[in-house]
Parts: sequence; structure tokens; C-alpha cells
Amino acid sequence: MQQGYAAVLCVLAVLGLEAAALGECELTRLLQDKLQYEMRLQYMKHYFPIDYTVRVQYEEVLRPSNITRLRNGTVSEAALRYLWFHVSSQAVLRIREVLPEKHPSWKYTQELCQLFDALGEEYSKYRQTDVDTVVADLVTLIHSAGAESRSKAVRPKALLDNCLKVMRMLYGVPC
Repeated sequence: MQQGYAAVLCVLAVLGLEAAALGECELTRLLQDKLQYEMRLQYMKHYFPIDYTVRVQYEEVLRPSNITRLRNGTVSEAALRYLWFHVSSQAVLRIREVLPEKHPSWKYTQELCQLFDALGEEYSKYRQTDVDTVVADLVTLIHSAGAESRSKAVRPKALLDNCLKVMRMLYGVPC
């Protein structure tokens, strides 16, 4: 009788993992729809002054080459997704900080923030101790308060371009 319960619990655990992955994949599909080229161009370039930049920390610029380097350093895919989530959500928050509420891009960035909040629910299961130390250190550095000395100026569209490119790298195969 206990073997039957164990089998049922095992099946439920597998289904639970698939449901979590399905939720993550669905949210990234919604994000991909929101990050279409036309929308990024309109909301992050056309609605901003020419050559407008946002100050971000050096670590908040996550490019595909960074992911490739970390993959070659044997960082797990789950840890890379965790890093992408933190970097990308922080980038959207940085863009949103400079926008007044009546700015045409305000609603767009608010929708992106809501999607990242929902994705954050998926990633709330991760603890930094479960993630590779390289990624945990980067996430801690991103969220540290006194890191403004390592800042650089980046165009808002470039931040979202990198967000989308890295998301496609990380979620293209599993989703």
C-alpha cells in the first residue's frame, strides 16, 4: 500500500516540476511577445530623446557573450536563468525609474514589470545557496546599494535588446 502512495507522490512531483517549467515557459513567451522589435523600437527609442542613456551598473548589462563565457565555465542552465531574471528585471526597473507617469512608455514598462514579477514567483523557489557561487555573487552585486561607482550609460533599447537575446539563448530549447 505504501508503494502505491510513493508512486502517486512521485508522479505528482514530476507533474509539479513540469507545471513549474510550463509556467516559466509561458511567461517567457509573453515576455517575448512584449519585447518584439517594433515595440522596443517605439517605446525605448522613438519615445526617448536622441542618444538618451540610463545609468546602470556594469553587471546589469548581460550580453549573449557573457552567457557563453559562463556556460563554458560550467555554470548550470538553471543558474543562468536565475541570473538573467535578476539582471533583466533590474534593467526594466532602471528604465522605469527615469520615466514620469505620463510618459508614453510608462504603461509598456509597467506591463514588463508585471511579467517579471510573475516570473519572480517562479524563481522565488531558488535560494542563492542553490545557485552556482559565480551567479550568486553577481546577483548580490547587482542588488548591492553602493555599486554606483561601477556604472555605465546604456540606451534603454539596448538593455531590452540584450534581455531578449539572452532569453532566447536560455529558453529556446527547453520551451
